[in-house]
Amino acid sequence: MFIGIPRETLPGERRVAALPETVRSLVQAGYIVGVEAGAGRGALAGDDAYREAGAEVIADPISLYNRSDLILKVKQPCFNSAVGAHEAELLKQGSILITFLHPAAPSNHDLVRTLAERRITSFTMDGVPRTSRAQRMDALTSMSTVTGYRSVLMAANYLAKFVPMVGTAIGTVKPAKFLLVGAGVVGLQAIATAKRLGAAISCVDTRPEAREAARSLGANVEGLEVPEELALGEGGYAKALPPDWLAKEQALLQSLLPEMDVVILSALVPGEVAPLLVSQAMVESMAPGAVIVDVAIDQGGNCALTLAGEVSTHEEVTLVGVQNIPGSMPVHASWLYSNNLLHYVNNLFKNGDIDWEDDIVKATLVTHEGRIVHAGALKAMAL
Repeated sequence: MFIGIPRETLPGERRVAALPETVRSLVQAGYIVGVEAGAGRGALAGDDAYREAGAEVIADPISLYNRSDLILKVKQPCFNSAVGAHEAELLKQGSILITFLHPAAPSNHDLVRTLAERRITSFTMDGVPRTSRAQRMDALTSMSTVTGYRSVLMAANYLAKFVPMVGTAIGTVKPAKFLLVGAGVVGLQAIATAKRLGAAISCVDTRPEAREAARSLGANVEGLEVPEELALGEGGYAKALPPDWLAKEQALLQSLLPEMDVVILSALVPGEVAPLLVSQAMVESMAPGAVIVDVAIDQGGNCALTLAGEVSTHEEVTLVGVQNIPGSMPVHASWLYSNNLLHYVNNLFKNGDIDWEDDIVKATLVTHEGRIVHAGALKAMAL
C-alpha cells in the first residue's frame, strides 16, 4: 500500500500528518510512503529527514495523489492553488482518506458529498471514541490540549488589561475574570493555563465529572445541575441538551457574562453542530473590552456573532473566531497528531483488511462505497 503525505494547503496550516519518526514506523511496517516536498517545513521537519526515514519525497502533488492508496492529512481537503484543483478531486477514486473532516459542520457538507460521489472511503479523526483502546488514537484530545492552552494566550493578547492581580504603588489591579464554558479537554487545559497567568476563573459544564475536574483545578464552578442521563453521552462526552435544559444553560450564561473579561467557549457535542449558547443580546450585555474566544467555531460556534476565521468586534466586545488553533503551534501539535494517526493506521489494518465492525472504524467512518454513513453528518444534512 502506498501512503501519501501531502503538504497542507489550508491557509495558516503549518502542521503535517506524519513526522519523520512516524514515517519510519510506517516504512518498517511494510508501507511505501511518499511525502510531498516541503510538507513538514511548518513543523520544522525537512525533506532530507523524511528521506532518511525511508520516504520518497515527491515534488508534484498531483503525482502524489495519483499514486496514493491512502492519504493522511491534518485538515479537510481544500482548493490547492498551486495546481489549480480541489484536493477532493485529486484523490484517486476508491482511495482512502484519513483526516479531520468535521463532517457535521455546514461548511463541509459539499465536501462530504463530493467524497461520497468519488467513492472515497473517508475517516474523520474527530470521531475517535473516548475508550481505553482508542486512547492513543484520540487526536481530538491531543489537539484540544493545544487549543485550550493557545486559546488563553490569544484571549490575553486581545484583552486590554492585565490578567493577574498586580500590585503597584498606586494601588492593586484586580485579576481578570475568565469564564470557561465547557470543561472538556479544551476547557480544563484553558483553566490550568489561565490559572498560571493569575486569572480569576469560573466554569460552566453540564456534566458532574467535568465540573468536579474543573473545581480540582481551582475554578469556581457555577450552577446548572443537569441530570446525568441528559448531560452525559457515550465515552464521557457531552450530549445535546433538550430544549428546556438548553434554555436554562443560556439563562445562566446571561447572568454571568456581564461580569466577565474573557469568555472561552468550547461546548461541543461529538459529530454534531456546536450548540448555540451565546446570543447577540448576551454579547451586548458584556463590558466594553471583553473578549470571547469561540473555540467551537470549527463546528459552527457557540456564539451567534462569531465569524468563522475572523477576529471581529461588536459593541466593543472582541469576538475571536480563529479556526484551526492547533495549527498555530505546529511542532508539538504535529508530534501529537502524527502519533495518533500512526496508531489509527495500525488499528485500521491490524488484520490486513479493514474490520468494518470495529467500534473505532464505525465511529470514524464518514463515506464508503458512494454513501454518506456518518450519523452526525446525516443528521446535520437532514438526510
